[in-house]
Amino acid sequence: MGEVLLEVRDLVKSFGGLIATHHVSLDVLAGETCAVIGPNGAGKTTLIGQLAGDLVPDAGSIRFGGADVTALRAPARSRRGIARSFQITSVFRDFTALDNVALAVQAHAGSSFRFWRPARRDRALRDPALEILESVGLGARADVLAASLAHGEQRQLEIAMALATRPRLLLLDEPVAGMGAEETQQMIRFLGTLKERHTIVLVEHDMDAVFTLADRISVMVYGRIIATGAPDEIRANEEVRRAYLGEDAVV
Repeated sequence: MGEVLLEVRDLVKSFGGLIATHHVSLDVLAGETCAVIGPNGAGKTTLIGQLAGDLVPDAGSIRFGGADVTALRAPARSRRGIARSFQITSVFRDFTALDNVALAVQAHAGSSFRFWRPARRDRALRDPALEILESVGLGARADVLAASLAHGEQRQLEIAMALATRPRLLLLDEPVAGMGAEETQQMIRFLGTLKERHTIVLVEHDMDAVFTLADRISVMVYGRIIATGAPDEIRANEEVRRAYLGEDAVV
C-alpha cells in the first residue's frame, strides 16, 4: 500500500435533530480497498456524499492527495480524481452503453452537453469510451441501449462512467444492491479486477463482497465509526458483534 490518499477528520453532518455522521475520522491509503459497513441508517451513504462533494459537512475536514478539499463541490473533486457510483443505478437509459461512457468522457473534458449529438461521432470521445467498456467487460454490449442491459451490466456501466473521469479514488455505494446470487458473484469478480488498479472506498451490505474485497473495514453505527481493522480483526471484534446482533453477516 502507498501513502495516505484520503484523510477524513472529525466529519459531522446533521439533518435537523439527526446526526448522520458524528466526528467521523478515517484514512484511506493509495492502492487499498477500504470498506465501510453498518446497519441501515448508520450514516454510510451520508459519509460517501460528503467525500464526493455532494453534501457539505457541518464540521470537520477532508484532505485528498494532501490538499484540503472540504469546501469543494462534486465537479471540482471529480477534476481532482474522485469518482462516485450510487446506490440506485444512474445511467442514461435511452442512450447506448457507448454513448453513456462517451458522455462521461466529454463531461470530464469540460465540453458542453449541447454539442452531445455531434460528439457521438467524435473518435476522440468514442475511442476512449470503447476502451473503458472493454476494460469492464462490456465491449460486446457497446451498442446496446442502457435500458436493455441486465441490472448487473447497468452497474458495470455506471462504474465505467466513473472510470471515464480517470479517478484516483472510486467511491462505490452498494454496487451489488438488488442483484441475485449469480450477478453478485460476477460483480465481486469484476470489482476484484478493479481493486488491482484503483483505490476504492466501498459501502456495502453484502458481507461476502466486503470480506472478499476489503483490505480494511470500518464499522459505522449511529453515525460513529466504532471499529477499523483488517477483515479478520473485524470478524473477531466483540463490539462489532454486538452492533450486528442477530445479523448473520457478522455473527
